This record gives sequence, structure tokens and C-alpha cells, in this order.
Amino acid sequence: MRIVHVVTLVGDDGAYGGPVSVAAGQLAELAARGHEAELVSLWRGATAPPPTVDGVPLRAHRARVLVPGQGFLGLFHPRLAVTLWRRAGRADVLHVHAGRDLVSLAALAVAVLRRRPFVVQTHGMVQPRRSAVARLFDRCYVPLLRRARGALVLTGEEGAGLREVLGPDGPPLHRLPNGVRPGTDGGAGGRGEADVLFLARLHAVKRPEAFVRMAALVHRKHPGASFTLHGADEGRLAEVRRLIAEEDLGGAVAYGGPLDHAAALRRLARATVYVLPSEAEVFPMSLLEALAAGTPVVCTRACGIAAGLERRGAAQVTDGSPEQLAEAVLRLLEDRPLRERAAAAGRAAVEEEYSIASVTDRLEGLYRPTARTGAR
Repeated sequence: MRIVHVVTLVGDDGAYGGPVSVAAGQLAELAARGHEAELVSLWRGATAPPPTVDGVPLRAHRARVLVPGQGFLGLFHPRLAVTLWRRAGRADVLHVHAGRDLVSLAALAVAVLRRRPFVVQTHGMVQPRRSAVARLFDRCYVPLLRRARGALVLTGEEGAGLREVLGPDGPPLHRLPNGVRPGTDGGAGGRGEADVLFLARLHAVKRPEAFVRMAALVHRKHPGASFTLHGADEGRLAEVRRLIAEEDLGGAVAYGGPLDHAAALRRLARATVYVLPSEAEVFPMSLLEALAAGTPVVCTRACGIAAGLERRGAAQVTDGSPEQLAEAVLRLLEDRPLRERAAAAGRAAVEEEYSIASVTDRLEGLYRPTARTGAR
């Protein structure tokens, strides 16, 4: 099959996060199975758009701000519409990683106009919103979403919210977890003993300030520990730096800037502990990637997969307070056998529940009837 995925933004700063990792992982596995697979997107970075992302062919145009003040929603490039039109015309199926933004809107419109079968995967980004901008956008957007042959959701909660947006005339919903390829690292036991990592956008929902406050508490009891934050700044870097100075952590806590996906994977594999203090995460790819790399993780109960990981012993799950985060990190730093057990449990979770192979098996099953239907 000729399969085209569309995602809003690829960049050298990893700012768009999980949807890019999900798309690239799915496409790489599809290509390994003999399908012709490619990714269409906007690009933001210091260089020209690369020909591939994580080994997947990429067709991209530089992001431009068409609607100021609306973040990802307002990004576009006129030539991207032409590329979408051409690539859709030769595709057997389109897979749109859809948020409320102009790229997703254009991709859906092209799929409908070209009468190509398509599925959508919303990554928790299309939920009920009451703002005037969302209501106005949805007048054009939701009728197109309803034309999808299927909508992929991560959890029952996400599905309920999406169904509320789509109404009774929406497409069938299919539960599909994110998937990753198991890593090859030897596990947490052989790494540095106290390298604690935050790797996410510096956005309020990710709570980087909680990471810094946790670091202050851990540093008092474990002064040899080092703490690093990586991620694109989305409004919280100034506060992070203020807290580092306030807590006198300049020698222990550092901001390392954003990383592209390949560099992020390498960094996750080197860490002793990965901490994700987010207050709302449907299905965080960074957490799965840390587990696949054999890195023990600390997260909050707001993470959609926290309960399952906790049952397996694959994650230290907290209420998100700096105190509980610090307690969990200290347990892992001070107990090497616990780290090794957590690493093994995390790898088992990936292999048994979150492998990209099992995800792609299900995708192929969804694509094939979709492609046949679209060809009639």
C-alpha cells in the first residue's frame, strides 16, 4: 500500500512532541513491512527541511505564521497545500494526526476533495472546547473529521471527549495505544548513578517548575545528583531559571535546550531516572521511550497509563507534588536493585503491551478495508 501520514510540525527542537514520534514510528514499521510510506508536514528548524525524519521520507515546507497568536493552530505554508494534493492523489490511504490547526484542516479537506480514504488519530488534542476560536474553527473542521473512515483514540476518556465533539454522526472509534520499538540498552544498573532527567516542552501542563523544586529536595539528601531539563521553551523557562537561582542549584540543575527526536532517545537512554511531572498526559510517548530504553520512570497519576505501569512495577507513580516526586527519585537513586527491577518491568510492558509491531498489525487491519473501500 501507498500510505501517507500527515502531522502538523516537525522541527529540530522537538516542539510538537508525541505525534511526530508516533507517526515516525508507525511509518518506519510500515516501511519495514514493504509498504510505501511517507510523512507530510511543516518544518521548523535552523536548516532546510531534511529528506527524512527518523529514517522515514519527509516532504515538508517551512512553517509560516498565518494566524498570529494561535500557536500551532496558525502555522501553515501555501505550498504545503500543493504537496498534500499531489501526495494524496497517489495514496491508497491517508492517516492524519489531527489537532485543531490549519495543517490538519487542509489535510482533511484534501482527502475529502480527492475522495481518498483516510483515518484520523487525535492524540488527545481534539476534546470539547468552549472558546470562541475553537467554536469557529470547528464549524469547518468537525464536518471533515466526520468523513473519516475511523478515528483512533488512546483511552476511553479520550474517546468520550472526541465523541462529544463529533456528535452522533462521527466515524467509528478504535482504541489504539502508542507503540515503541524495544531498546537495546543494558538497563539502568550500568549507568551513571545519579543522572535525573526532565525531557518535555517547558509548558505549564508539563510542570517543569515541579521538577526544579523536586531537584532541590533531592539535592539536600543526595548532593551528588545532577538534574537536566531538555525541551522547547513554551513560556516557563524564565520561571525555571528563577527557581534554579532561588534554590542555589546552579551547580546541580541545568537547562540543556531542546533536542531533536534522535538526540532525545539517546539522552533518555543515558539517564538514571526519567521524571515526567505533568498534570495531564493521555499517553506520553517520552514515558514509553524511556521504558523501552530501560530507564526507570517517575510520573504522576494524571498520566493515562500510570495505573497499569504501577501494577507492573514499571513506574514510580506520585501525586505530582515536589515532595512525592523527590521521595520516588530518592528511592530509585538509592536502591540499585529497585532500578533494575523497574527497568526490566518497563521493558516487559513495552514488549507485551506497547510494541510498535502489535500497533502496526492493527493499523494494517484498519488500512486494508479502508483502501479497498476507497478504490470502489
